[in-house]
Amino acid sequence: MANQLWFGDNLNVLREQIPSESIDLVYLDPPFNSNATYNILYKTPVGGDAQVKAFEDTWSWEDGASKALDDLSREDITTFNMLRALQSFLGRSDMMAYLAMMAVRLVELRRILRSTGSIYLHCDPTACHYLKILMDAIFKGEGFVNHISWKRSHAHSDGRQGAKHFGRNSDTLLFYARSSDRVFNVQYTPYSDEYMDRDYRRLDPDGRRFRLDNIQGPGGAEKGNPSYEVMGVTRYWRYSKAKMAALIDEGRIVQTRPGAVPQLKRYLDEMPGVPVQEIWTDIPIINNRSKEALGYPTQ
Repeated sequence: MANQLWFGDNLNVLREQIPSESIDLVYLDPPFNSNATYNILYKTPVGGDAQVKAFEDTWSWEDGASKALDDLSREDITTFNMLRALQSFLGRSDMMAYLAMMAVRLVELRRILRSTGSIYLHCDPTACHYLKILMDAIFKGEGFVNHISWKRSHAHSDGRQGAKHFGRNSDTLLFYARSSDRVFNVQYTPYSDEYMDRDYRRLDPDGRRFRLDNIQGPGGAEKGNPSYEVMGVTRYWRYSKAKMAALIDEGRIVQTRPGAVPQLKRYLDEMPGVPVQEIWTDIPIINNRSKEALGYPTQ
C-alpha cells in the first residue's frame, strides 16, 4: 500500500481497503468540532483573490450519529456503552454527534494497527477531554502513552483586548499504542548554550568540550557493583575492572587532584541532546514563504 492516496470518507476506506493489523503508524488530524467554516484563498486567472469553502467543522445529530452508534453496538460494545453514558448528559447535542462520528473511525484505526503500532490523535481543548475518554474505551484502558501539549507559534487571535479568558495557544496530541511492544524512536533537541557553558565548560587540548561524571556504583554491593582500587581510591564502581582499565587506557578516567574520586569524561560531541518531552514549544510557524505551506486553512 506504499504511496497510495484515497479520496473520500475515511470510514469507507478503512472498512473496505485496509486489513487488520497492517499499519505501523497513524497520525490523525480530524475536525475539531470548532463550529467554524474554513475557506481556501487562491489567485484567480486575472490576478485577483477568491476563496472557496474547504469544509464545515460543524456537526449535528442528523449527520449520521444514530447510525454510528448502531454500528458500534455491534462492533465494540465497550465503546458503545461508554458513548451511551456520555449521551446521558450530553443528549443529542452537536458534541455527541461529533464523538459518535469520531468513535466509529477510531475503532477502525485501532483495528488496523499492528501490535507494534501507535496512533497520534491531534485535537484541541474543544473536545480533547471527551476524546481521551473515548480512546481509553477503544484501547480497553491500556493503550495510553502520552498527552503531548503542543504550543503553537501564534495564538488564534482569541486573547486580544477584551477577551475574558487566557489566550488559547496550544493543541494536544494523544499518543496511544496497541501494546507495550510499540516501536518508539527517541527524538532529541539541541542543548541550550546556557547548559553547555555550565556543564561542558572543560576543554581538551584539541578543543573538545567535556564534563566529568560520577562513576561510583549506585547502591554499592547490594546492587552488585564491584569494589576495587582505582588511582588510589577504593569504592564500589559501576564498571568491571576490565572495563575500567579500558577507559583508563583511552584517557576517559581522570582524577582532578591526588586522592580525589576518579570521574569519567563525557564529551559534548558524543551526546545526542535533550530527549524530547511531552511539552513541545519549538514547532516553527509555517508562513506563506515556507516550502511546507500548502495553503490549507488549518495547516
